[in-house]
Amino acid sequence: MPQTTIALHRHPAPRSAGHPPLLFVHGGYTHAGGWQLNFIPFLNGLGYDCFAVDLSGHGKSGGREQLNRFGLDDYAEDLAWAVDQLDGAPVLIGHSMGSMVIERYLARADARAVAVALLAPVPPSGTGGSASRLLLQVPEFFAELPNAVGGTPTANTLRVMAQVYFSPDLKAEETEQYLPLIGPESDLAVAEMVCPPWRARSARPRIPALVMGGSRDAVFPASMLHFTAAVWQARTVVIEGAGHMLILDPQWPVAAQTLADWLDALPAA
Repeated sequence: MPQTTIALHRHPAPRSAGHPPLLFVHGGYTHAGGWQLNFIPFLNGLGYDCFAVDLSGHGKSGGREQLNRFGLDDYAEDLAWAVDQLDGAPVLIGHSMGSMVIERYLARADARAVAVALLAPVPPSGTGGSASRLLLQVPEFFAELPNAVGGTPTANTLRVMAQVYFSPDLKAEETEQYLPLIGPESDLAVAEMVCPPWRARSARPRIPALVMGGSRDAVFPASMLHFTAAVWQARTVVIEGAGHMLILDPQWPVAAQTLADWLDALPAA
């Protein structure tokens, strides 16, 4: 793994309620800023100390010039470092690729977490099926993704990104506000997600788990949540009307409150 500096964003609650810390892990092609818009302020207000990590080559972390050399295990190392910066074992919360990074981390013997929440997670079978489905249903996506990542979007780029990533309730032109959150992703990490190795259930810690997704997710349909939930013996929640970016969609308050309710019901440490 190339040596790089990892950014950990700290958001202490104005009035801490004694909950375990929450550590957020972003998805591919983005950075921690997606959590900082809605979920972290909401959960701060409920007394949760929140932390969000920028994985290597993303956001304010170093390594952007070496991005394509980072794989999922490297991202898991970033997460391990972030966990070690916290005073107590956290609840790990990941979105999309971030869920797979968390799963890689939790397979380690020295992993520390009291619970895990996986939002719009990459299914155990990987992204191959999703890519094939998008190629058939929204073939323009693969032509427009470089424009979105490269900061040169057209009106058609916004339309296609909205169709794939967001709720139908969000107008295509409204997705423009989220363009600063988009950036390149490691070719190695993307390739590793296509067909991830099978991992025995025994390799996963027995901790409370939540699996959440949107009913209108065009990337990983809600029908696929069951497969992730099965391996984690997790509670499954579907947010009606939300797309893949349920942390930014108009339905985000429902998703955030659902997460908060689950957090409040966790057994005391």
